[in-house]
Amino acid sequence: MQDDLIARAQAWLAEDPDPETRDELAKLIDTGDLTQLAERFSGTLQFGTAGLRGELGAGPMRMNRTVVIRAAAGLAAYLKKHGHENGLVVIGYDARHKSEDFARDTAAVMTGAGLRAAVLPRPLPTPVLAYAIRHLGAVAGVEVTASHNPPRDNGYKVYLGDGSQIVPPADIEIAEEIAAVPSLTVVPRPTEGWETLDDSVLDAYLARTDAVLAPDSPRTARTVYTAMHGVGRDVLLAAFERAGFPAPALVAEQADPDPDFPTVAFPNPEEPGAMDLAFAKARETAPDLVIANDPDADRCAVAVKDNDEWRMLRGDEVGALLAAHLVNRGAQGTFAESIVSSSLLGRIAEKANLPYEETLTGFKWIARVDGLRYGYEEALGYCVDPEGVRDKDGITAALLITELASVLKAEGRTLLDLLDDLAVEHGLHATDQLSVRVQDLSVIANAMRRLREQPPTELAGLTITRAEDLTKGTDTLPPTDGLRYTLDGARVIVRPSGTEPKLKCYLEVVVPVPTHADLSAARSKAADLLATIKRDLSAAAGI
Repeated sequence: MQDDLIARAQAWLAEDPDPETRDELAKLIDTGDLTQLAERFSGTLQFGTAGLRGELGAGPMRMNRTVVIRAAAGLAAYLKKHGHENGLVVIGYDARHKSEDFARDTAAVMTGAGLRAAVLPRPLPTPVLAYAIRHLGAVAGVEVTASHNPPRDNGYKVYLGDGSQIVPPADIEIAEEIAAVPSLTVVPRPTEGWETLDDSVLDAYLARTDAVLAPDSPRTARTVYTAMHGVGRDVLLAAFERAGFPAPALVAEQADPDPDFPTVAFPNPEEPGAMDLAFAKARETAPDLVIANDPDADRCAVAVKDNDEWRMLRGDEVGALLAAHLVNRGAQGTFAESIVSSSLLGRIAEKANLPYEETLTGFKWIARVDGLRYGYEEALGYCVDPEGVRDKDGITAALLITELASVLKAEGRTLLDLLDDLAVEHGLHATDQLSVRVQDLSVIANAMRRLREQPPTELAGLTITRAEDLTKGTDTLPPTDGLRYTLDGARVIVRPSGTEPKLKCYLEVVVPVPTHADLSAARSKAADLLATIKRDLSAAAGI
């Protein structure tokens, strides 16, 4: 077994094109570090509907140039099998470690396979890549990013020619083509022949961002903005300037791209402490709202002043605010969200006589909804211009929420006032999440198995009226690894994260609110219910 492990590592070393990972692997072999070698050679990083994502390093269980070249070769083979022999593949990348190398390797592989390749001119937001696919008539797109994962990670996200992320069976077919690559020696990788795009694609994207705003809307709201050490700053500032909003006050410590994300434990606005510097800037400058992008700027976080303290709005709150704003502007088309997002969107759409759809988690599903006008997911993802970007877009979402804040400001009101109105109109839809990050993935598998074998019959004293195992699928949803519990006045969904080692439980309670005077009592009741559901669910899952 030991000899086999060393032999596999040496075979990998022989074809690794990257001096850094070659040195790293050679040291592990020389020192006989069997624990590390076993961890890196215990399998292969799985290509799925999120593409690839994992820790940087040598070996098939890490993100590295060898893994990326194989992935690109598999994608090229898939595209050619589907009749795209001379098709264009457009490639974008963020500012993480190795992102530019992975983008260049992908361009080389596509060119060597007889496809045409075009690389964005520099690290840019993921929505610019999603826009470029349709704008340039590409047959596929690749974005090298690990979004808001820790600094040690990178990833590889694949889109097809409709501008949305891959879904089954494309992911399975691409994975099969990747597995069929026998060795890097059979993958042609020329040193030139692809195009590096100029700023015209970015300019076209920015021109498109204007379309999300109403022509005569007020543009007065003042903002603090953090790029969270990512690639959003320049594009967001350009979009705000074009729109005529006041220039955002920047969180200087997080404004420049930095792959080490030095000021945050996790570069995700949802994580504790990530917004501390932004809130400090807000206390100094007294804006109307705080806006944050994640490092690849496809997500948008919003914070407001609430009783003299700055607080992050939940993704569901922003999702409802944007929906209400679009309804008020007369938007037509389907409103859609993932099943883990608040059911308030359905109430808003129903009241406005608009079509509404629920999808599985992920914008790869939301983007495919027929006639989509607006889609959102509770994890800070909003699609407000599906004709331009069929994916979440943190730049256009920031523009739209700032327009809404400006409209309300002109009326002497705030985003919180509108949330109060929505609670009175539709009931208080309060959401929370029980999220458990693990080192050992078996913890997640054990929790899911326990819930399936010993399902709870009630949570927080509320009877579970319906329990669904989503691996079987439903009338409207394809199968997925998840559990959904419907309670009297509440809903719970439990699922493993698709991109991080986390078990995620999404909780929602709905409390009727007869008048504005009843809001405080309703919020207290909702908070108590959510806390008790969280406690009871933890016990039921053994976490």
